[in-house]
Amino acid sequence: MDGMTAIEVRGLRKAYRGHEVVRGIDLEVGRGEVFALLGPNGAGKTTTTEILEGHRRRDAGEVRVLGADPGTAGPDWRARIGIVLQNTEDAADLTATEMVRHIAGFYPDSRPVAEVIGLVGLEEKKNSRIRTLSGGQRRRLDVALGIVGRPELLFLDEPTTGFDPEARRHFWDLIRTLAAEGTTILLTTHYLEEAEALADRLAVLAAGQIVAEGTPATLGGRAQAGARVTWHENGVARTEQVDDPTPLLRKLVAADTDLRTLTVTRPTLEDIYLNLIGAHR
Repeated sequence: MDGMTAIEVRGLRKAYRGHEVVRGIDLEVGRGEVFALLGPNGAGKTTTTEILEGHRRRDAGEVRVLGADPGTAGPDWRARIGIVLQNTEDAADLTATEMVRHIAGFYPDSRPVAEVIGLVGLEEKKNSRIRTLSGGQRRRLDVALGIVGRPELLFLDEPTTGFDPEARRHFWDLIRTLAAEGTTILLTTHYLEEAEALADRLAVLAAGQIVAEGTPATLGGRAQAGARVTWHENGVARTEQVDDPTPLLRKLVAADTDLRTLTVTRPTLEDIYLNLIGAHR
């Protein structure tokens, strides 16, 4: 593993009761990269992430995270990572500020508590007891606990579950800020628009294997995918699938076609994702 790599995985495998849920994954994440891991429920995303975090033992394969094996790494290594889990248990009678301050005490160079509370948008709830927070507010607190230690590597497992659209966009800004500071981020999410907005690269897991990897623009051949041109001609809807829509558009303009009905679309990231996981069910 070189100094430019934050995560390196070779041949990772994990089985439960004889059923292999992670089946020989190879994965590499560069330092400072935002990497999204996508896949349906049961694909192996959470198991893979928990192995990288050192929370679950692997059956086979080589794993290096920030230069160490997470299965044997000690407290100094753990102080360099931040984790936002899917589900956490709260100290319900503490206030949000008290909880962040408590977790900050475990790190040698934590962010100021007030700064963290502000970054996740909990200023108005900073003195509220955790049991009184809404689901979305608790999720923001989970994120606060994940970033308070200034991690070199941040694991985000479905971080915006329960967020309303405004809170989700606020969170996206936070991730961009952390990435600009050099934080490496591994993100799992079911929101395809979130992955497209945030990730430098992404991989799709299906049935325990990585079936595609690339940038949001190139995943699964998206950059080479053709365009669908739709228009109305003499009151009849017409559609053509073409590699390059330019010649057809020129033809339609020359024919004095009503361009108010014209649309040109290419496959979305969601289209590509659904095709990928559908082919590996």
